[in-house]
Amino acid sequence: MPGQVHKHHRVARVLADEIHAGVHADGAKLPGEHALRERFGVSRTTVRQALGVLGEQGLIETHAGIGSIVTFDGAPLDQRLGWTRALAEQGTELSTHVLRFERIRDATLAAELGLESDEFTALDRVRRLPDGHGVSLEFSRVPAVGALASLAERGLDGDSLSRTLTAAGRIPDSAEAQIGVAGLADADASALHRSPGESFLRVAQVFRDADGDVVEQVTSLLDPARFQLHVQTGRGGHL
Repeated sequence: MPGQVHKHHRVARVLADEIHAGVHADGAKLPGEHALRERFGVSRTTVRQALGVLGEQGLIETHAGIGSIVTFDGAPLDQRLGWTRALAEQGTELSTHVLRFERIRDATLAAELGLESDEFTALDRVRRLPDGHGVSLEFSRVPAVGALASLAERGLDGDSLSRTLTAAGRIPDSAEAQIGVAGLADADASALHRSPGESFLRVAQVFRDADGDVVEQVTSLLDPARFQLHVQTGRGGHL
């Protein structure tokens, strides 16, 4: 595994140098995964990890296709970084509390997503203001496959689910979302320290990689006074 980490950082460094040098013109696409695999003699996972590193550095956009941009108090949240890091970099004084982090079975969700296995890692988190009031409640479900099968036991890389998925080569390439408004159920209101029935945005998203495999399903309850969603359509390249 250490060798693989070295490989994807090496690939990322070479591509970053080329981007800075203007080899890949602004707005142009990087070569596809197959071409990068052939050029560097590495696996698909290594290529995707390298692209994830470039995404974290803000050099490429790895979320292509139809999706949404989430803002907090009017400032966009960079979902490539994960909300915890994105909010922290904005200087937002929100605390994140993990309510649940364990391996579960959910046959209903597996059927909805078209998955053969019904095993997932469940990660539920609430984000609160300094006064204790919650502004978001997120229910993440990650298929428990491959290197992610023991995710709950070994924990997150740097307390970041986004970074952990990138390290495993699971990089979102497309997303679909269902957006609505719902009154808070009693249990959700209790976790958020809010009133039952209070109206919150409900966003259910499915992120898939370039092969169409499910990377993550997440349902978020967001305070509409602080969060907004800006839907974008069309399909772009990496840059």
